[in-house]
Amino acid sequence: MFDSTKIKKRADIEEFFRLIRACSEIECTPHAFFRLSKKQRGILDLEELERILQKEVPFLAGIQYNNNYAIFYRYKNKILKMILKIIDRKINIVTFYFIQEWQIPKI
Repeated sequence: MFDSTKIKKRADIEEFFRLIRACSEIECTPHAFFRLSKKQRGILDLEELERILQKEVPFLAGIQYNNNYAIFYRYKNKILKMILKIIDRKINIVTFYFIQEWQIPKI
C-alpha cells in the first residue's frame, strides 16, 4: 500500500521561508492538538506555533506524497515535527508532535 504521508523530496529551507512569508493566515486544524498532553498544550499553543514557523529555522523540511510539508525543528532540547497544508496563502497546521532522534527521516 502506498503511504501518502512519506516524504517524497527534501524542500529547500529558504524556499520554504519564502512560502511561509507569502502566507497571510495560520491556523490549526482540530486534529493538531490531539497528540499532546495537557501540559504540552499549555506550552505549544497557536501563538507559539506561529512564532516557531515565522522565526525558527527548521533543520529539515520535506514535501510528502500528499503534498503536505513535514517540517522538523529543534525545540527546547526536543525534536518537533509539524505537518502543514498550505493552500492559497493559508497555512493549516495539520498536526505536530515530538519525535525521537531515530524517527528523523533519511531523505
